Amino acid sequence: MKQKHMILSAAIAAALAATPAILLAGTASGSVGLGGVNAGEASRITQTVNNTDRVTIPKTHLNFVAGSAFSSAPLPDSTVMNHLQMVLKPSAMRQAALESLIVNQHNPKSAQFDQWVTPQQFGENFGVTDADIAAVTAWLKSQGFTVNNVYPNKTQIDFSGTAGQVRQAFHTQETVYTIGKSQSVASAGDISVPAALRSVVAGVAGLNNPVATAHSAKTQKIRAGAEASPALSLPSAVATRASKGGISQAITTTGNIRGLVPNDMVTMYGIRTLRNNGVTGKGINIAIVANEDVVPAQWNNFVSVFNLAQYGGTLQVTHPAPVSGANNCGDPAAVNFYYESGSAVSDAEWATATAPGANITVASCANPAGFYIPNQFLPNPADTNASQVIGGVFIAASNLVNGPTRPDIMSVGFNMSEYFFDSPTKAQIDELWEQADAEGISVYVSAGNASTDADQFDFFADDALGAPGLNVNGIGSSAHVTVVGGTDLADVLDGTTSKYFAPSPSAVGGSALSYVPEIPWNASCGNGVAAKAFGYGSAVAFCKEILQYDIHGNDITAIGTSGGASAVDAKPTWQQLVYNAPKDHSRDLPDVALYGGSWGQHTAAVVCITSYPCAPDFSSPQSLDLFEGTAISTAMFSGIQALIDQGLHARGLPVDQGNAAPTLYALAANEYGGPSGAPPSSLAACNADNGATGTASCLFHNVTRGSISANCFESPTGPQPTTTTNCYYYGSVGYFYNLGESAQLGLATTDVSPTAYSTSNKAYGAQSGWSFASGLGSVNATNLLIAWRAFVNAPPASTAAK
Repeated sequence: MKQKHMILSAAIAAALAATPAILLAGTASGSVGLGGVNAGEASRITQTVNNTDRVTIPKTHLNFVAGSAFSSAPLPDSTVMNHLQMVLKPSAMRQAALESLIVNQHNPKSAQFDQWVTPQQFGENFGVTDADIAAVTAWLKSQGFTVNNVYPNKTQIDFSGTAGQVRQAFHTQETVYTIGKSQSVASAGDISVPAALRSVVAGVAGLNNPVATAHSAKTQKIRAGAEASPALSLPSAVATRASKGGISQAITTTGNIRGLVPNDMVTMYGIRTLRNNGVTGKGINIAIVANEDVVPAQWNNFVSVFNLAQYGGTLQVTHPAPVSGANNCGDPAAVNFYYESGSAVSDAEWATATAPGANITVASCANPAGFYIPNQFLPNPADTNASQVIGGVFIAASNLVNGPTRPDIMSVGFNMSEYFFDSPTKAQIDELWEQADAEGISVYVSAGNASTDADQFDFFADDALGAPGLNVNGIGSSAHVTVVGGTDLADVLDGTTSKYFAPSPSAVGGSALSYVPEIPWNASCGNGVAAKAFGYGSAVAFCKEILQYDIHGNDITAIGTSGGASAVDAKPTWQQLVYNAPKDHSRDLPDVALYGGSWGQHTAAVVCITSYPCAPDFSSPQSLDLFEGTAISTAMFSGIQALIDQGLHARGLPVDQGNAAPTLYALAANEYGGPSGAPPSSLAACNADNGATGTASCLFHNVTRGSISANCFESPTGPQPTTTTNCYYYGSVGYFYNLGESAQLGLATTDVSPTAYSTSNKAYGAQSGWSFASGLGSVNATNLLIAWRAFVNAPPASTAAK
C-alpha cells in the first residue's frame, strides 16, 4: 500500500507548501496543539461602532432581484423575522490554521491524524474572539434585536427582530417578490453595517429565502399488480422496446416498474460479505437532516418486511436544540401541513438498508416563517424558526454539529443552486461543513435531481430568474463534504435483465444476482444510451422524434443526477489526484454515485410510508411507494460509511473519519491512475459495463457510458421571459405546457452559445476515470473497507483483538 500513501502525501505536501510557516510550529502561546493557533488573538474591532460610518457588504442580496421586472411590495415593518444568523468571519491566520489542521487530520502519517476537535475547541481556536463577539452582540442589541444564541463555533450569532429593525440596522428593504404564480421574500439590495464591524461581519443569513428542495421524489404510488403508464408518450416502436426483455424479476407491477429493495443493493454494492461477517454499522450514529417529521412506525414496517430488524438498528426522531440560549428548532409537525415527509422516511429507510445495525436519527427543525411554497406566500405565526434560505435544514445541521453529542455521519438530501445563495449564507454553510470535518463528522450531500440545473423542481423557475445554464448544488459544493450522484441500472435498456436478476424475488424481496452495469441517471431524451437502445444514431435525433409526438413539450425534463463545477468554491488538492480530473480551479461535483433513478421510470426504490405501507407478501391490495432521487443515493452511501466506521473501529482505530472524499480520491487514484501518465490496467477492469465480469476486486465501478445532458428551453419574448445559456436548440413548440407560450427546446452543453451538439460539448458525458456525470462511480463496500484499513495502517485483526 506504499503507493497510496505516496499519493496522499504528495497532496499534503502541496497543501502545506502554501501554508505560512508560523502556523505549523505548534508552539504559539495559548495553543492547544491544533496547528499552533494562538487562542489569545487580539480583537479586530478596534474602533468605536458608529452607525453613520458604514460600508456596504457586496453580494448580500440575490442577483435576480436587481432591476427585476417582477412585481414586488415591501414586507411590512411589523413582520417578525426570527432566528436570523449573523455570520462572522475568522481572521486569515485562523482560517489558514484550520485548513492546515484538517489536512493533517486526514493524513495517516501526521500526529494529528484522526485527532478531531470539539465545538468548544473549534470556537476557541478557529472562531472569532470573545471581544469581537461581544462588540457585535452589543451593536445588535442596540438596534433593538434580541440575541438568542452565540454558537460554540464562535462564527454565528442567532438573533431575532422585525423587518423594520432589519431595514433600519442594515439599510435594506425586505421585499415580497411575485415570480410567476409564486412569491418569495428577499432583500432589495446589499446590506450595510458600521465600518468598525466590517472586518468581522460577513453578513446576515436569513434575509433571502428561496427554499432548499429535498431530493427524494416519488416515482409513482402503485399497488403490486396495478397498471402504470410509461413516463414518456413515445411512438409505438419505442414504447414496445421499453418493455422488452421483461423486468419482472423484482417487485413489480404489470406496468413493469421494478421496485428495488435492500437485498438488491446489498448484492449490487458488495455489502453482503460485510454483513455476513457482522459488519452492519452497529454502534454508528447516522443523522438524517430534515425539515419535516417521519412516522417511526413506517421505518419499523420497512425493517420488518425486509428482515432487517435482526441486526439491531434503531430509529429516533429529534428536534435538536442549541446548547444554550433560545430554542430555534421547532417541531415541524406543529407548524406544517402534514406530519410525515416522504423524503425523510426514504432517507432513513435506505440508510438502514445498507447499514441495518446503525442508529438512525432523523433530526428535523421546522421551516422558516414566511417560507416559499409554490403559488403561495404563507407567513405562519406559529412557526418561530429562522427566516433564512435553508431554514430548518440549516438549523438542524448547525445544532447537531455544535451539540454535546454529535453524529458520526450526516446525510443531507437537499439541494439549491449556487445561484440562489447570497454570499453570507453560502459562507455560513461552508463554514459549518468545515467545522463538521474538523470534528470528524462524515457529511454526505446529494448532488441534485436535475442534471445541469441542479434542482428538478426549480427547472423552469431557474431559467425564468436568469440562472446560468450550468450550476451545481450550493449546499454541497464545499470541499469538506462528499457529494453523491445518482446512477441508473443499464440492464433494461441493454436487454440483459435476465443476466443480472433472478426470475423471481426472494422471500424478503430482492433478486439481483451480482453487480449490475450502471449509467448516469438521466430521464430526458438526452440519454444517449436510451437513444441507442431505441435505434437512434444520436440523442438529438431521439429528441426530435419524441417531439413529433409531444407537440406541447410535456415530456421535456431535466430530471436526473446533477454534476458540474462550482462557481464559488475552489478545487481541493485531493480532487486533483485522479485520472481525468478536470484541470479547472473549481470544486467539481459529484464525488461518487449510487443508484438514484431510471430512464422511463422502469426502476425505483421501494419505500414504506403511512399512506402506502409495505406488506410482507408485496401483493395487492397492499401498496408500495416508489421513490427516485440522489437523496436515496446519499443515504445509502452514508450507510456504507457506517460499515467503514465500524470496520475500522473493530481494528482499534477511531470511529470517526471526517470528510470521506480525501481518502476516496486517494484510493481511486491507486485504481484508476493519477492525473498524468497512462492509467493502470485496473481502470479498464473496473469499468461498470463489465458487470460482474472481472470487477470482483474493484473498489470503484467506473461509469463510462451515457451522459447527464438533459433538456433546457428558452422563451425570450413571452409573458414569462426566459433565456438560457449553454443550450443547443433542436426544435420548438408553439405552446409550451409549462409556460403557456412558445419555446425553443434543447439539450445542455458546455458551450455558452452552442451551434452544434456532440460528444465534445454535451454537459456532461461519462468517461474513463472521474467524470461530471458520476464522479468516481459507485463502490464495492467490502473492497472499500479492506483498502481503507490498509490506507490508514489498521492493525491486523489478531492484534486489534488483544
